Amino acid sequence: MKKNKEKLSNLLLKSDGAMSVLVVILGFLCGTILIALVGRNPLNMYKAILQSLTGYNIDRNIWNVRYVGEWINLSVPYILCGLAMAFAARAGLFNIGGEGQYIVGLTAAQLVALLGPQIPVLHWVLAILAAILLGAIWGGIVGFLKAKFEVSEVVATIMLNYVALYLSRIIIMAIPGTNTYKTVNFPETATLKVDFLSKLTNGSQLNLGLFMAIGAVILYWFFMEKTNLGFGLRATGFNKEAARYGGIPVVTSIVLSMAIAGGFAGLGGGVVALGSFRYGRVISGMDNYGFTGIAVALVGNNTALGTLLAGLLFGLLASAQPLMQSRGIPKEITFIVQGLIVIFIALRSGLRIYLQWREKKNLEKTLVSEELKEDSNE
Repeated sequence: MKKNKEKLSNLLLKSDGAMSVLVVILGFLCGTILIALVGRNPLNMYKAILQSLTGYNIDRNIWNVRYVGEWINLSVPYILCGLAMAFAARAGLFNIGGEGQYIVGLTAAQLVALLGPQIPVLHWVLAILAAILLGAIWGGIVGFLKAKFEVSEVVATIMLNYVALYLSRIIIMAIPGTNTYKTVNFPETATLKVDFLSKLTNGSQLNLGLFMAIGAVILYWFFMEKTNLGFGLRATGFNKEAARYGGIPVVTSIVLSMAIAGGFAGLGGGVVALGSFRYGRVISGMDNYGFTGIAVALVGNNTALGTLLAGLLFGLLASAQPLMQSRGIPKEITFIVQGLIVIFIALRSGLRIYLQWREKKNLEKTLVSEELKEDSNE
């Protein structure tokens, strides 16, 4: 019986990884068909993606590493917001509030950038820490409501997304010198841009956020897979009652998981605020990094490596949009591909159910055959 369960578990893990690759292929295949149906050349989409991925323009035989830098820079917030969704999911929670946590992180980073001490290094470090802290608090509120009062985290996070958006506008517009669009420029001490990355990528916006994203992925993996606290969070996600019976503080686990998830998204907001802009933004709508992070986590199977690769994929599609347009391909095609990937990922749940059903049937046949043998021996 134990061997059968282990076999089923390994089979499901392999099928999850294979399904993630398959849904990406199916998404691109459908995108290719759509482009052909509207009378455009599908090869132009892949040429744009190749240029973003490698910097090589196959039409003009020109190589420019700046495109690679822009691709990686765009991928960073997708990775961090994907980790926010993935971390909560491993604890059995659906964190649809990554966008709100991202916004409060962005707002906190902008406030510290504009009003904090203009000391090199310390300035942007304080801004990033403020972004992580505010994101964690925003996520922790939802975790507390879920743990104490059984408030649905889906409803609570959706509502808090809009609270974060409009609260951000009110706070940033209260800063002197701010108009309805932007604030005054940040001091140089607050920026995450560094000369060596800019020179390395021929003037791209790649910045220190890259190293923060890599550190976040490693931290996610180590915390979730190698620590007792991470085991407790995963156990809570599998079965809250069993975890409570085993002595795991379920309430604390839920609050902590949402707080850490919010910290990841808040870091994403801080990196975008200080790495991609020289001024504070008065945001008029969602940036959608948090919402796309849900798809990133799903495609990445809520694992550290999977989320990293999925974030790079979605960043690649985003960075290829203007290149597609220059080749006559509507940029909306990339959104269609992303949507199709999310739809196809639902097939993984169907496959899981099918594999469990098949394994159950095989187990029943084995038990029946064993009983028949015992009866015949008697």
